[in-house]
Amino acid sequence: MDHRHLLPNEIDLLVDGDAGFGMAPLRDHLAECDDCRARVDELRAVVAAVDSLPHHTPRLQFADGVMRQVQVIEPWHVALAESARRLVPASTPMRALAGIGAGVAAITISGSAVWLAFRADVATMAFNVFLDRGRESVITGAGEIAAGALGSGASAAAAQGVPALAVGTSLLAVSVVAAVLGFRRLASTARAKRG
Repeated sequence: MDHRHLLPNEIDLLVDGDAGFGMAPLRDHLAECDDCRARVDELRAVVAAVDSLPHHTPRLQFADGVMRQVQVIEPWHVALAESARRLVPASTPMRALAGIGAGVAAITISGSAVWLAFRADVATMAFNVFLDRGRESVITGAGEIAAGALGSGASAAAAQGVPALAVGTSLLAVSVVAAVLGFRRLASTARAKRG
C-alpha cells in the first residue's frame, strides 16, 4: 500500500470488524504502520470502555426535557400549519361540527358584508348614529366633570351648550399635557444626575 495513513472511516471499519471487500489491504497497512495501529488501538479501547458502561433506560420525559432546551427554528409556514392542525378536532363528529360552524359563520359574515355593500345608506346612517351618540356622551361626561370641578353653574352652562365648556375642557387638556411634560422633564433631569 502507499505511504498514506488510514482515513477515519477506514479506521471505523477496522474497529467495527467489517469483513467486506477491500478490508485485506487495510489490515495489511495496519500491520505495517505503527501510527495507524496506535489510533485503531486507542479507538478500540474507547469502544470497549463505552461498552462496559452500565446500560440505563432513560426516563420517559428525557427526550422532552432535552428538546425543551434545544432551540428549533421553524419556518413561519410550518408553524402556521402546525397551529391550524392543533385547532382541528381529532374525532370525525367534532370535525363535522366544526366544519358546519365555520361554514355558518362564513356565510353569515359574507352575507352581512354583501348586504351592507348594497345598502351603504344603512351603514352610513348607523355610523352617523354611532358618532352622534359618542359625541353626546363625551359632552355629557365633560359637563359632569366640569360641574364637579367648577360647581353647578358650569353644568347648567354645559346643558345650554355654552362655549365655556369647550374652553374649560381645552384648559383642562392643556394643563394635563403640561403636567405630563413637566414630569417627563423632571424624570430625565433626575436620570441625568444619577448617570
